[in-house]
Amino acid sequence: MSADVTWLSFPSPVGTLTAFAVNNAVVALEWGKPEPAEQSPTDLLETVRHQLDAYFDGKLRKFSLPLAPAGTEFQRRVWDAMAKIPYGQTRTYGELAESVGGVARAVGGACGKNPIPIILPCHRVLGGGSKLTGFSGGAGLESKIFLLKLEGAMFL
Repeated sequence: MSADVTWLSFPSPVGTLTAFAVNNAVVALEWGKPEPAEQSPTDLLETVRHQLDAYFDGKLRKFSLPLAPAGTEFQRRVWDAMAKIPYGQTRTYGELAESVGGVARAVGGACGKNPIPIILPCHRVLGGGSKLTGFSGGAGLESKIFLLKLEGAMFL
């Protein structure tokens, strides 16, 4: 990450998370803690931490943060569509593909490249028949299942 990136690491029920920001917008949320260990907390990053804490405590259903994920035009359309999936609900890759004018496999690729998981809720996207499929964050499917159960979402 370049020098203008600020970041803050904090514990969560799915492991240590690190939020990154550039120009007062969240650009990434990753599992683990980067090296070197010198953090650069800002008011925005503290807000990210507080909102994630509230989410994990079941007190926040919709994040209100400035986001600036870097990606292709198609990826950003998929991420925008994901952000509209309500708390506790799911969509399939096929349903998301229909809404963004793509195909399920490409939507799956965009979900896998989501730089701001949880906040941009790729965990709410399931395979055909509402079956669990991969998750690129944390402990993979274990983390996805935790997030879906936290929200009370139905899945197979």
